[in-house]
Amino acid sequence: MDRFIETTPFFAGDHRALAARLTQLVEREVEVHAGDDERDADQALRDYVLLLAENDLLRYAVATPGQTFDLRAFCVIRESLSYASSIADLAFTMQGLGTYAISLAATEHVRDFWLARARTGKAIAAFALTEPDAGSDVAGLKTTARQEDDAYVIDGRKRFISNAGVADFYTVFARTGARDDGRAEISAFIVSARMPGLSISEKTDMLAPHPIGELEFRNCKVPAEDMIGNQGDGLRLSLQTLDVFRASVGAAACGMARRALDESLLHAKSRQQFGKPLAEHQLIQEKLADMATELDAARLLVYRAAYMKDTGAASSTREASEAKLFATEAAGRIIDQAVQVHGGSGLLRGSVVERLYRDVRALRIYEGTSEIQKLIIANQLVKE
Repeated sequence: MDRFIETTPFFAGDHRALAARLTQLVEREVEVHAGDDERDADQALRDYVLLLAENDLLRYAVATPGQTFDLRAFCVIRESLSYASSIADLAFTMQGLGTYAISLAATEHVRDFWLARARTGKAIAAFALTEPDAGSDVAGLKTTARQEDDAYVIDGRKRFISNAGVADFYTVFARTGARDDGRAEISAFIVSARMPGLSISEKTDMLAPHPIGELEFRNCKVPAEDMIGNQGDGLRLSLQTLDVFRASVGAAACGMARRALDESLLHAKSRQQFGKPLAEHQLIQEKLADMATELDAARLLVYRAAYMKDTGAASSTREASEAKLFATEAAGRIIDQAVQVHGGSGLLRGSVVERLYRDVRALRIYEGTSEIQKLIIANQLVKE
C-alpha cells in the first residue's frame, strides 16, 4: 500500500502490518485473476471467499460477539481488494454484512454455528433487505413472516440481493405485524439457502458483473429459533448493520480511485503527444492534481469515520455518511478523469480504467444513495 497508512494517525501498528501483507497478497493472488472475474462472477466470488479464508482474513469481516469490531481493518482490506477486483471486495464485504446482525442478537448456538462457518469460508453469507418496492425506505417492506407454532412462514420477494444464488444463508428482513404507531413491525431471520420455499427467481445482469438477483419466498417455513433477536428488532438491526458498514463503502471507492490514479500516472508518463509525455502537459497535470487531492480528502473522511467508530465515539453516523457520500462521488469523478487521460485506450473493453468506470457506479447507490446520505447528514446536524 502507499504511504497514506504509514503517515496518518488513524492507524495502529497492526493496521499497518495488515496493509503491507495485503499489498503482497493482492498482487500475488488477486490481480492475476481480476481480468477474468467477468467471465463467471459467481465462481470468482466463491474462489475469493476460499482465498480470504485460507489467509485468515474473514475474521476481520465476521464480528466476534463480545469483541469490538475493527472497522479500520475492515476498511483497509476493502480498499486493498477493490484496488484490484470488485468481486474480491464483494466476497469479503458480504461475509460481514450478512453476519453482523447475527453476531449481535441471534440465539447463541445458532449464532455460533453460522459465524464459524462464515469465518472459515465454509458458508457464504448474504443480506436480504431490498425489495421491488422498498429500498431506502426499510419500513416499506412487503415481505411478511407469520408465526405458526414454533416456526415463521415467510412470503414475498427480495430484489438486488448480492450473492443471490451463491450464498449458503441469508439474513432476511420481513414484516411480522404493525407497531402501535401503525408502522410496520420488522423482524430478522436466518434463512438457509436450502430451505424449502426459497428460490432464486432471477439472476440480474448489471452494468458491471456482480453475483446478484431476486429471491422469492413461498410458504418458506423457518424455525422460530432462527429469528435474530426478538420480534420487531429487525429495523434496529438493519440500521445498526448499515451504520457500521457504511463508511467501508467509501473505502472500496478509495481503492478503485487509487487504482485509477496510479493507472493514469503510468499512462501520462509513458504516452507521448506533441513531442513530450502527457504528464508534461499542464491540462493533464491539472487533472492529476485534482484526482490526487480528492482521493486524499476521501480517504481522510473514510478513516476518520472508522477511527471514531473503533475508539468508542458516542456517534459516528454523520461522519460515516459524509465518508460514503464524498468518497463514492469523488471516486466517480476521479475514474471519469482517468478515462479522459487515457483517451481512446480508456474506452477499450477490458482495460483497467474501463472496468473501473463500470464498477464504481453502483457505490453511489447501494447501502444508501448519495441523496439518502445527505438527508442523514442534515438530520444529524439538526439534532446536534
